[in-house]
Amino acid sequence: MVDAALPDVSGLSTTQKLALAHRVVDSLATDDLTGLSNDDLVTVAQSTEQLITRVTVQGDRQIVEFSDRHLAREYGFGSITDAMIGLLRVSEPWRRWKQLKATATFHTFTGEVAAPKYPALAEAMASGAAGSSHAAVVIDVLDRIPAAVPFDEKMSADATMAPYARTHTPSDLRILGARVLAHLDPDGHLTDDTDRQRRRQIRIGRQDAQKMSGLSGQMTPTLTAHLEAVLAAWAAPGMNNPADPDSPTGSREDADPDALTAAAARDHRDQVQRNHDALEAVLRAGLDAGLGPQSHRGLPPHLIIKATLSDLIAQTGMGVTATGTLLPITDVIALAAQCQPWLAVFDDHTN
Repeated sequence: MVDAALPDVSGLSTTQKLALAHRVVDSLATDDLTGLSNDDLVTVAQSTEQLITRVTVQGDRQIVEFSDRHLAREYGFGSITDAMIGLLRVSEPWRRWKQLKATATFHTFTGEVAAPKYPALAEAMASGAAGSSHAAVVIDVLDRIPAAVPFDEKMSADATMAPYARTHTPSDLRILGARVLAHLDPDGHLTDDTDRQRRRQIRIGRQDAQKMSGLSGQMTPTLTAHLEAVLAAWAAPGMNNPADPDSPTGSREDADPDALTAAAARDHRDQVQRNHDALEAVLRAGLDAGLGPQSHRGLPPHLIIKATLSDLIAQTGMGVTATGTLLPITDVIALAAQCQPWLAVFDDHTN
C-alpha cells in the first residue's frame, strides 16, 4: 500500500526516480538506529532486504533491455557479462545473468513479450519476498528437471518451490528440491543426453589477489572419461613436474621407466597439484603441436604477452596476455625460455 503522505512520483522520469532513490538512501545513512526497539529494528532490516531484492529485479529489467539493444559491443565489450562487469559494475555477473534468464521478462524474435521462465519465482522476487540466494537454489533445482518431464509438471514444481523461497532458508530449499527431483524422476531414467548437454559448462573465475583463478563446471560423461584418461597418463607421480628439471614430460607411457621412477621418488606434489600440472602440460603440448588456431592476431598460436622493458630487466611486475590474464614477470621469462619468442618493441608507449 502506498502511503498517501509520500509524494507522487508517477510523473517523474526513470532518471529522476533514481536520483530521488539515491537521496533517500543518503538520508537513511544518517538515521540513528539505536533508538529503535528490537522488533522495530527487525522490521526495518527485513524491509531493507526486501527493497534490495526489488531493486535488483528492476536492475535485471534494465540489463535485459541493454542486452536486447546489443549494446555490449557498441560500448567496446566482447559479451554481455563483460559489459556487466566493466560498464554496469554488476557483482557476480554470471550468477546474475543466470538469475535474470530464469525470472526476467524477455522479448521473442517477433517482438512479443514472453513470460518469465519460472513465473512463480519471478513474482516472489519482484515482491522482495525471495532473495537472490534463495532464488539461486530454486533455479538450480528447476534447471535440473529432465527435459522429458511435461511442461505443466515443471511449472507445478516452480509453483511448489516459490512459496517456500519466501519463508524458508536456502538449506531448506535444497532439501525440498531433492524431494521434488526425486518425485519427478525417481529412478533417474528420464535424464538423457539432452539434459546433460544443457547443463555442461566450464567456467574460469576471475584472478584473485595472488593471481590465481578458480575453475568450476559440469562435465558430460564423455568429457569426464577423456579427462580421467589424460590425467591417468600425464598426472602420474614424477610426470610433468615444473619444479623438477629432470621430470619426464608428456605421457608416462612414453617416459623412460628409470627416469620416471627416480622422478616419482622426488615428487612431493599431491594428486590435485599433479592434475593441475598435467593439464597445463597437455595444453602447452597442444599449442606446440599446432592444434590451436593457425594464427592469432597475425602471430603463431602461442601466448601473446605484453610487458615493459623495465619490468623485464628488473624481473618484477606483471605481464598481460591478449585475453587479459596477469602473469608475474618471472613466469613470463620462464615461458619465453621454453618457446620461440616473437618480439615487438614500442617506444614511448602507453599502457
